[in-house]
Amino acid sequence: MIEQSGDSVDPTAFEVGKHQVDQAVVLTVSGEVDMLSAPRLAEAIQTTLATGPAALIVDLSKVDFLASAGMTVLVTAQAEVVPPTRLVVVANGPATSRPLKLMGLDSVLPLYSTLDSALNRIGDR
Repeated sequence: MIEQSGDSVDPTAFEVGKHQVDQAVVLTVSGEVDMLSAPRLAEAIQTTLATGPAALIVDLSKVDFLASAGMTVLVTAQAEVVPPTRLVVVANGPATSRPLKLMGLDSVLPLYSTLDSALNRIGDR
């Protein structure tokens, strides 16, 4: 049995935070997005899209690992977005933007390297 002290945090623990920035809802994802956590990400996206925000930004900048299950969630969400809502993804670095680009998903998903650039783009409409 492995003991963990109460104040240690597993850096790979999956979490989704949610906050509003103007007309956009930002889902801040951290940890690993794999076949075990991807359904939780899908649920967070679906719940948010059901409220009809002007924009949904999925911020993956704190994600350490993005498996194909996570990419599938993003592509599915993009296909299910109903205008005028827009879905954009913040991905920067080898753990997120690289696999998305290798799979050609940057042609399907609007990708930004920072949350600020995504917010500025959404504001430009």
